Amino acid sequence: MEKKILVEGMSCGHCVNHVKEALSELNGVTSVTVDLDAKTAIIEVSVDVNDEDIKFAIDDAGYEVVGIE
Repeated sequence: MEKKILVEGMSCGHCVNHVKEALSELNGVTSVTVDLDAKTAIIEVSVDVNDEDIKFAIDDAGYEVVGIE
């Protein structure tokens, strides 16, 4: 299953890495692709990952989730 996360606050490659690391640490996430220009993160999950857990991980990294599709 795939989830698309809209992320605000990223401005450089370091931001991309922080978001990628934060999402990679979530249980059940098998891959993460972050696009700075599109302000999105795409995660592949092996089990259902709670949207609140995704928001918390990104907020904790210093960024803001504005939507999850």
